[in-house]
Amino acid sequence: MSQTRTEQPGLVKRALAGHGSIALLACALIYIVAISGTIVVVAERWQRWEQPNVAEYGAIAPSAVQDAMVAMLALEKGKAPTEHLYVRMPSEDLPRAVVTTDNAAWYVDQAGKPVAREAHSWTEFLLALHINLTLPVLWGMLLVGIIGVALAAITLTGVLALPKIFKDAFRLRSRHDPQIARADWHNRLGAWTLPFALVIALTGAFIGLSFAGAALLAQTDANGDMEAVYGTIFGGEPEADPAPAPLANVARALATVQSRFPDVEPIYAIVEHPGTRSQLVMILAEHPRRLIYGESYRFNGAGDYLGKVGLSDGELGKQAAASTYNLHFGNYAGLPVELAYIAMGLAMCVITSTGTTLWLLKRRRKGIDTSRLSAGWSVVIWGTPLAIVLAVWVRWLFGPEAPLAAIFWLALLAGIVVATVRPVLIGDRWLKIALAASLAVTAVAHVVLFRPAQPAVLALDIILLAMAAAVGLLAMRVRSGAGAKASTPSLEPLREQTS
Repeated sequence: MSQTRTEQPGLVKRALAGHGSIALLACALIYIVAISGTIVVVAERWQRWEQPNVAEYGAIAPSAVQDAMVAMLALEKGKAPTEHLYVRMPSEDLPRAVVTTDNAAWYVDQAGKPVAREAHSWTEFLLALHINLTLPVLWGMLLVGIIGVALAAITLTGVLALPKIFKDAFRLRSRHDPQIARADWHNRLGAWTLPFALVIALTGAFIGLSFAGAALLAQTDANGDMEAVYGTIFGGEPEADPAPAPLANVARALATVQSRFPDVEPIYAIVEHPGTRSQLVMILAEHPRRLIYGESYRFNGAGDYLGKVGLSDGELGKQAAASTYNLHFGNYAGLPVELAYIAMGLAMCVITSTGTTLWLLKRRRKGIDTSRLSAGWSVVIWGTPLAIVLAVWVRWLFGPEAPLAAIFWLALLAGIVVATVRPVLIGDRWLKIALAASLAVTAVAHVVLFRPAQPAVLALDIILLAMAAAVGLLAMRVRSGAGAKASTPSLEPLREQTS
């Protein structure tokens, strides 16, 4: 009997530890998705930052687009025939054209001549980290969709758990005990960003889960053909006819869009099955003052107009599906909205960080040892951006083919393992100092190595230096406040905030 009583508390303790580890893992994934999403709000600007020495221009003529496609197919000789040929038009955020096949992508000059390989693998890594956590696309998007559902549930239950959260929306005791201040920041930011958090969580869940649903539908009803499923909404491809034919007249299609629809702005010229009799031209164009990512105008190989898909004026379901992506990533209304999304994304990172920290403190007050979980959580909060910066350096040193996703996860996992085995070696202050130093070195090295002339690229280096200064000041503040309180303050206000 005594043995049973002795074993039971140990079993409960291990179960609680396991429960805490699972909760920490869920919050860690939410945090990684949030911080990577905050960065990729301006993914195109990071793409320019990653490859700053490429000629830039504001527009490209339809004839130059045609020449770029012909030149790209010439580079493809000897490779597997491409099924999809894209030209991305220059835009304000990325003022350079890119031609992409199934095998490679090249930047082209204003005359349509290929000038440099597109090699922004670090930016692509960040996008994959946010969209599918760099996992295989189906399982990764399913997981991120579930994370979106969890985030929406956490947001709503947080409001229900704190009925005074809106009444106290502007009550911030930042000069109180650090833990009380942390609880106030968590609750105030939660109140201020509630609509944004719900929109981001629900749209993220929709994007991730709809992809998984489409994959399941494809397996059951379309013989595994995802394009057939998505074609019902976004427009399908023609039946393949491999008989050779001259490349489609993309220049004529672009000129037709510009003349018939002068209020839209073409962003992509796409040829499906290029150089065959079944080739189809699609011009994807943005519609100003609309949330849809664009409308797809379809043409045959001769450049004759066939009609549009209906994303701009078709069924409400189509319009809603076409609006989800821009609403989630903030790709509308230009830089002001992008800056707002970045600010809100940083707030979500703070909310996630402080919420888990408060949960760990509450467990500590109950006499539960949280040293290992706390150290692991510190690695997640400060080690995640540190590992992202490390991926930049790996990209510079070893080129765009370096396995950035593997480097990121191995670095983060190594830090968590160290924190679990020897939590005394992990400290918030030193992680912050390391992050601040790495951000500053990265910004300075980028300017020295690449000598970027574009103001938009230099602005990102200045932002990195500002972030380094902010993190450094935060590390100094933690150090100065560590011994400021000789006695332990009352925890009653904190209990009110976290109960």
